[in-house]
Amino acid sequence: MMPSQTLSLSQTQQLQMVLAPQLRQSLEMLQVPILELRAMIQQEIEQNPTIEEAPNAVNPSVEIEPERQGIDDKKELEFDKEFEMLSRLDEEWRDYFYQNIQNRPYSRDQEDKHQFVLDSLTSEESLQEHLLAQLSLSGLPPEDQTVGELVIGSIDDDGYLTSDIEELAAATATDTAHLQDILVVIQDFDPVGVAARDLRECLLLQAERLQAPDSVAVTIVCEHLEKLAGHKYQDIARSMGVGVEEVQEAAKFIATLNPKPGTAYSHETATYILPEIVVQKINGEYVVILNDDQLPHVRISRHYRQLLASEDTKPEVKSYIRERIRSGAFLIKSIHQRQKTIHRIASEIVASQQAFLENGIKDLRPMTMAEVADKVGVHETTVSRAVSGKYMRTPSGIFELKYFFTPGIKTASGKEVSNKTVKDMIARMVAEEDTNNPLSDQEIMNRLKEQGIKIARRTIAKYRLVLRIPPSHMRKRF
Repeated sequence: MMPSQTLSLSQTQQLQMVLAPQLRQSLEMLQVPILELRAMIQQEIEQNPTIEEAPNAVNPSVEIEPERQGIDDKKELEFDKEFEMLSRLDEEWRDYFYQNIQNRPYSRDQEDKHQFVLDSLTSEESLQEHLLAQLSLSGLPPEDQTVGELVIGSIDDDGYLTSDIEELAAATATDTAHLQDILVVIQDFDPVGVAARDLRECLLLQAERLQAPDSVAVTIVCEHLEKLAGHKYQDIARSMGVGVEEVQEAAKFIATLNPKPGTAYSHETATYILPEIVVQKINGEYVVILNDDQLPHVRISRHYRQLLASEDTKPEVKSYIRERIRSGAFLIKSIHQRQKTIHRIASEIVASQQAFLENGIKDLRPMTMAEVADKVGVHETTVSRAVSGKYMRTPSGIFELKYFFTPGIKTASGKEVSNKTVKDMIARMVAEEDTNNPLSDQEIMNRLKEQGIKIARRTIAKYRLVLRIPPSHMRKRF
């Protein structure tokens, strides 16, 4: 007999870690880039009436000590302690701002110029909008323009027609031959090569527009595209009965064609990078400065402090103000802690990468997040959050903070070099190689071994793929 099944309720106790909302906010502030942090602070200012943005970062003093009279309540005493802590925090915050002001003077004109640039940004025209505008000027009858709109709607962001002609003809109740004529009109639109159904047709549309229909380049695209991809110039020349030099010249021309003509009108939003850390060499030493031009300085509103101190304010109002001020105090503390953590981690990176700052990637030192976390005195996950999406501007250029964390490869002398350094060495070897006799992975491995770097040939192949360097037989020039 099968046991009977019944439904029942039961209670169990278990321990479970849950992140408090304030701690979650603090971690999020540490992880987001500075522009997103600015948006978060602005949102908090809008939602919390007790905090406000200081009108001028040159004088970022924040008066947060309320005038209180005879308070005996334990909660009130605790609240006073919070205010005292916030006062000390603000002193540190003020010193921090003054330090940055000395290195980078505040300028109202610079802020106005930056805001003008932001206000001047406009939305770019999409590929479909660009094609529809040309369709309206094409002179096609209204019914054909309706069919053309459906064709344009079937073109992807790369500029290729993704729907089958027969399917489009059936959907519009149009003869296939007539729809093909409409497609030919659209294929004549800008950008050149748009509305093609495959790579061959895309390149052919461009080649025929730019060269004669019987040119070597057009013939190669039509009949020898696979051989061209394999750099088999001699085979192509033999099949066409022309010289290898002509094939090579045609190949150079084909390389200038755009395999994705629609990307020029891609509607993807561009990602703007604002370095949070600026490294400057001052008096022979590299100094880390946090870039806070876009970071608002918040303070507790004097008006609400006066309401809190007033005997006429109702208890429930005081309770609300007190809770909002606590929230604002935590916001200020979180911002301060975030900036302090990022500055400490950036300072440790700069201290460890002095040779890189002086000589470039060839002297990039291997470094792990665990190593930095141990020196700074935080958890490895804190370092991971702090460097996420953050950039550093150095005299050698702008680098993502994660760029500096790379595993090491031990040399014959016992010294470790970064894998990025090895990749750079491989790229320079290929750039300087004889194109008539390119280096194989084995030869690259041997050359690295001569310099004391011993790595496997399959590792060379993996790095080459990362660098987008084709195999030696595809790099050969005849």
